[in-house]
Amino acid sequence: MDYTTLGRTELKVSVAGLGCGGPSRLGLRDASDSTDHAVALIKQAFDLGVNFFDTAQSYGTEPVVGKAIRGIPREKLVISTKKTLPPPDHANPEDELRRGLEHSLKLLETDYIDIYHLHGVEPKDYNHAKNRLMPVMRRLKQQGKIRFIGVTEGFVQDPQHRMLQDSLKEDLWDVVMVGFNFLNPSARKTVFPLTLPSQAGTLNMFAVRRALSQPKRLKELVDALMAKGEIPRGVVNADDPMDFVLCDSDAATLPEAAYRFCRHEPGVDVVLTGTGNPAHLQENIAAILKPALPRPVLDKLKKLFGNLDYLTGN
Repeated sequence: MDYTTLGRTELKVSVAGLGCGGPSRLGLRDASDSTDHAVALIKQAFDLGVNFFDTAQSYGTEPVVGKAIRGIPREKLVISTKKTLPPPDHANPEDELRRGLEHSLKLLETDYIDIYHLHGVEPKDYNHAKNRLMPVMRRLKQQGKIRFIGVTEGFVQDPQHRMLQDSLKEDLWDVVMVGFNFLNPSARKTVFPLTLPSQAGTLNMFAVRRALSQPKRLKELVDALMAKGEIPRGVVNADDPMDFVLCDSDAATLPEAAYRFCRHEPGVDVVLTGTGNPAHLQENIAAILKPALPRPVLDKLKKLFGNLDYLTGN
């Protein structure tokens, strides 16, 4: 495993982080898989060198993470979890935030959270988060219940990263979670130029989603882009539009290439990967640890998708 420093937090983190939500929720969305299966997956990730584990109140996996990390020295782990924003009309959002943290601490069986995020903050939520919730987050940090304050963007609703662009100019967050991938690399222009000077730690989500793991979905997406004139016809193979990525590199699969694309982007600290499959977990971590893609491949990807800011990969 490779390790890096997570921005100004000075936390030493694995460059591959285990995402405990996403489509699979560690396999718990498959009725055939059990809590024991998910616990074993977390332990497998730790044995492979992963020390960064990301969960959330809304994922329902905090108890599984808590069970899996029993017996592991706490200083060997970096735990990230998130609180869904109370609605603006909530009678006491500050108290809801405090109670949410206490519940997460109990489920995770720990005395503190390394990074506590406001979860899925959209542009419309920003003033509410800044004015009502951030003062509480700062007090919780002063009390030692959280070490660092984070935020995750609502990438599906805000693929242009408007919330992060506004809030990073005010330097509110120690850590941010941003969507960044082949198909929407717009954070390269709008987010990373703000996180790098401020040294905000950066977590990469959406490295691989349906369009980069399902060839049929990818072809449909590229066909739609060509129909709209976003990609000129004739510059890619109409039957296999991303074949150049594998033909002109040593990547064995498109998901492998997608993880490598994110891992070596200046400004990305941790690439999150989530799965319920032990073999996939090993493959994904191995991909994140491989070298950068060749420059000609990166240049062509930039030519094709470098100006897009509305896709997510789903």
